[in-house]
Amino acid sequence: MSQQRRRGVRDVPGALARGRARVAGVAKRRFPSVAVTGMTGVGKSELVDHMTGRARPEGVPDAGSAVVERRVRRGRLLRGFRFRVVPGVNAATRLGGLDEVFHDAPVDGVLHVVANGYATGRRPAGTTGAVVVSREDQLAAELEDWTVTAHRIASMAVRRERPTWLVVVVTKVDLFDEPVEDVVTRYSPGSGTEFGNRLDELRALAGAAKLSVDVLPVCSHLEKGSAVSRSQRDAYLAALEARMAQLSGHV
Repeated sequence: MSQQRRRGVRDVPGALARGRARVAGVAKRRFPSVAVTGMTGVGKSELVDHMTGRARPEGVPDAGSAVVERRVRRGRLLRGFRFRVVPGVNAATRLGGLDEVFHDAPVDGVLHVVANGYATGRRPAGTTGAVVVSREDQLAAELEDWTVTAHRIASMAVRRERPTWLVVVVTKVDLFDEPVEDVVTRYSPGSGTEFGNRLDELRALAGAAKLSVDVLPVCSHLEKGSAVSRSQRDAYLAALEARMAQLSGHV
C-alpha cells in the first residue's frame, strides 16, 4: 500500500470526527437549548406549552422533581428550541437541576420566569386546604429564587466563549392592577429596584459583553373575564419568540 494511501486511511477517523462535530454544530445552531427557570407557581410549564403550540402530552409531568426536556419545536429551515424546564421547588432536586443546565450541559439561553408576586400558591405534599400566600411573601421568595439562579448564570457566562442571553419573562400580566410597562421597568437592569440591582450585579460579574438581558411581559393563561384579550396574549408570546429567534441567530 502506498504511503499516500496509508495516510488517507489513517485520516478516516479524524475526518469522521470532524464530520460529526460539524453536524453537531449545525444541530446546535438550529435547536439551541434554553433553560426555563423560576420559582414554583410562576407558570414555567404553561409558558413552554404555549410557545410550542402543543398541550402537554398525557403522562408528561411538570418539572417537579427533575429537569424536563419538554419540547423540540421545528419551524422555518427546521429551526427551533430545546426547552429544559428546571424544578421550581427550593430543594436539592432544584439545585441539582440548576447545576445540570448551567454547568454539566450548559444551555445557550435562559428564560427566567417571574410573576410580580402573583405566583400560584402550592400546598406542601400531603396537606389539604386553601393556600393563602401574600404578595409580599411571594415577591420575597421570587427574589431569593433569582439570587440562587443568577450566581449559576454568571458562572456559566464567564466560562463560555460565546455570549449568553437571558430573557426575564414577566408572566400573569392579566392579574396586574398597574400598567404592565411599569412592572417590566421594575424588573429591568438599572431600575434601582431590588431585582434590577441584582441584575446589574449579575452583568457586572459576567461582563456586559458576555451576557445580554431583555425583559418581556407574557400572559400564558386567560381566565374568564381577563383584562388581556386572546390577541394581546398571542402578541406577547410572538414578541418573546421573535426576540429569542434574534438572540439565537435564527433571523
